[in-house]
Amino acid sequence: MKKFKRYTVTSALPYANGPVHIGHLAGVYIPSDIYTRYLRIKGQDVISVCGSDEHGVPITLKAKKEGITPQQVVDRYHKIIKDSFKEFGIEFDIYSRTSNKIHHETAAEMFRTINEKGGFIEKTTKQYYDTEAKQFLADRYITGTCPHCNYEAAYGDQCEKCGTSLSATELIRPKSAISGAKPSLRETRHWYLPLDKSQAFLEKWILEDHKDWRPLVTGQCKSWFQTGLQPRAVSRDLDWGVPVPAKNAEGKVLYVWFDAPIGYISATKEYTPDWEKYWKNEDTKLVHFIGKDNIVFHCIIFPAMLKSAGDYILPENVPANAFLNLEGNKISTSKNWAVWLHEYLRDFEGQQDALRYALTAAAPESKDNDFTWRDLQAKNNNELTAVFGNFVNRAAVLTQKYYNNKVPQPNAFNQEDEAVFEKLVAIKAKIENNIENYHFRAALKEMMQAARIGNKYLADSEPWKLVKIDPERVKTILYVALQITATLAVLCEPFLPFTAVKLKKILSTNFLNWENAGTKNILPTGHTIGKAELLFAKVEDAQIEAQMKKLSQAKKNNQMENKSIAAQKATISFEDFSKADIRTGTILEATKVPKTKKLLKLLVDTGLDTRTVVSGIAEYYKPEEVLGKKVSILINLAPRKLKGIESQGMILMAEDAEGKLIFITPQGDAKNGTEVN
Repeated sequence: MKKFKRYTVTSALPYANGPVHIGHLAGVYIPSDIYTRYLRIKGQDVISVCGSDEHGVPITLKAKKEGITPQQVVDRYHKIIKDSFKEFGIEFDIYSRTSNKIHHETAAEMFRTINEKGGFIEKTTKQYYDTEAKQFLADRYITGTCPHCNYEAAYGDQCEKCGTSLSATELIRPKSAISGAKPSLRETRHWYLPLDKSQAFLEKWILEDHKDWRPLVTGQCKSWFQTGLQPRAVSRDLDWGVPVPAKNAEGKVLYVWFDAPIGYISATKEYTPDWEKYWKNEDTKLVHFIGKDNIVFHCIIFPAMLKSAGDYILPENVPANAFLNLEGNKISTSKNWAVWLHEYLRDFEGQQDALRYALTAAAPESKDNDFTWRDLQAKNNNELTAVFGNFVNRAAVLTQKYYNNKVPQPNAFNQEDEAVFEKLVAIKAKIENNIENYHFRAALKEMMQAARIGNKYLADSEPWKLVKIDPERVKTILYVALQITATLAVLCEPFLPFTAVKLKKILSTNFLNWENAGTKNILPTGHTIGKAELLFAKVEDAQIEAQMKKLSQAKKNNQMENKSIAAQKATISFEDFSKADIRTGTILEATKVPKTKKLLKLLVDTGLDTRTVVSGIAEYYKPEEVLGKKVSILINLAPRKLKGIESQGMILMAEDAEGKLIFITPQGDAKNGTEVN
């Protein structure tokens, strides 16, 4: 295996039209951060680059919807995303943005370089045009009925209901998302990257030269190769993005899929004038961390661009993850079925590592996986707190109690002691192997195994009992326990950076390093440690219940939004309507109808008489809640027996946003018997 002198680590640029959620974290940013932190701890020359992807149609659509500029949209979300990453401990060397001048210059330069080498072809095609808005319509500016599932709000590039990829011309009854008008097809000229000419190279490079890539990645690439790569447009008719630097390109910008990955290069340029060694030197290892929806862009399109531009290195690995679901359902930003990072940081103050741990343990490395709030609580309380935290606290408290916070002088190590150190060395090696091969779940499991070893070692040796009969042996036990603690401070840092900082504070040391982790003398005899403190706070039931309530409300809101409004009934004449005699009334008595869940027996004063009405409202109202209630009642409805009770009318009700029946209550001082017209 080739040894590299430096590493360039990229993380998929989050789209600046909304905040970051746990699916993004588990799929891209936590794995990237673990890998980068590990390389830094090992002393490697590594840069981690990321930034906001700020071009594209969804951003312009959001701006139009809110009545603001696209720049205002991206400014808002760039700040939210950048601040959230920082508070969560995702450490990029630079977090840039594609609206920056340096990015526009870099993207334009790459286009010109490829174009001057004859790397593009120009084609005239037909594209939808909005005659009212007087502009060509990108795919997301067109909606219509999906030809596969008949969903009436499908976009011109994808149906969000059935997930099928579409072209705008496939939509049934297409309309402009700008004006609502029916668009017409007009000719427009664009630049295309001829991917078909790169297929032979890409197939060999991916399927033969990189057989160690994840099956998820190679499988998706294979499917594209099997259908045959086709030329892909690199420009669009829009006014938001990087202007195409070519003749006769007025009103055209670089397509976002072309301009966005160049953001990695422009961010590196912004970070260091020595950027070329991270992008054009064969001794550099380039690794892209992405989700599975970005595989094609990073494994086929971006490499084809880099090769066409010349002298750029290509990625050595693209460890893409599958998707993370939430409580058994697909995460959906439009439906608010998500856990937003900035909200988690607000609701779980100081508990960043609890989420990092839970998401790493549930990382969808080979297939889609699920996150649940109860699982986060269990992992934090039963593993981090009860195992990791319990061991460290015991070791620190006993050292403080018996040796005035000083590392004791050990006596001879016995077989159990030696076995502990052997296991720690083996665990460190397994963590290294797993991280270097992008198996972060397995690496985390090994790290926790070191904590379990420490917890078991103290539980089995019981120094709090042994100190009374063999104090010399206790010195060795606490010495070993402190070496395990110091090893944990090193091994946990890629996964739990906030915990690592706390541990180093407890141990009063900054001289820990990866090389001496697992050895017998990380903390020398006589070293003074700090005061014990709890590493982890418990996640309380109330916190989880609040989050579940939030999701439940989101589900209710979506159900109401998706609930179709009943179609208009058959037209009736005024004479038919005038036959309905609706009066105001007051409920005088109310009792539940025995052996039913829904029915209440009501006695209603209609102004004309007092009559019995059976109403199906018992699921929403207790009898005492409706006494004295003013109602609207249809009094000339033919009597009908319900559970043996003759009902002599109908109370008029409506349904609120949560599906609850509500009374149509007369306003003002209408007397009982007043007609409702």
